[in-house]
Amino acid sequence: MAVINLGKACFIAAKTKRLNYLLMSDYPYLIAIALIEQDGKRLMPLGGKSLKNSLGPEEDPGPFGESIALELLVRVMQRSDDNSLKRAEEENSLLLLEMPIDSMQENLPSIKSKWIEAGDFNKLLFELKRFCSGIWRLKFVRYEGIYFNRLH
Repeated sequence: MAVINLGKACFIAAKTKRLNYLLMSDYPYLIAIALIEQDGKRLMPLGGKSLKNSLGPEEDPGPFGESIALELLVRVMQRSDDNSLKRAEEENSLLLLEMPIDSMQENLPSIKSKWIEAGDFNKLLFELKRFCSGIWRLKFVRYEGIYFNRLH
């Protein structure tokens, strides 16, 4: 009887561990992406943090999204010490994405590589829409602050 109970306990623990893994893969991640050029090369620095809950269809990333964008922009600004930078996609050069962590790990490197190679914003947006539950363009308006314009 003790062996069977131990077997059940081990099975329950393994099942619970697998369930926790599955739930963790569904956690949303908020990612800031800068589309820039430096020395004639396209670059896509990014940064992000996990969200406790997915944003609703009418929600914007708010102060949490602003903090992620600020961290990324400080890194981009530091990068300008080497050579001057240019926005690669004008008003579309700073984006925030909501993406499940597993999609981020599996798909974002390939999407990033394709954009760096080809520089096609429409293809980038098409690919991101396949995996993101939200895509926002960030815009700063003097005396008003940061606005999030939902693209998807």
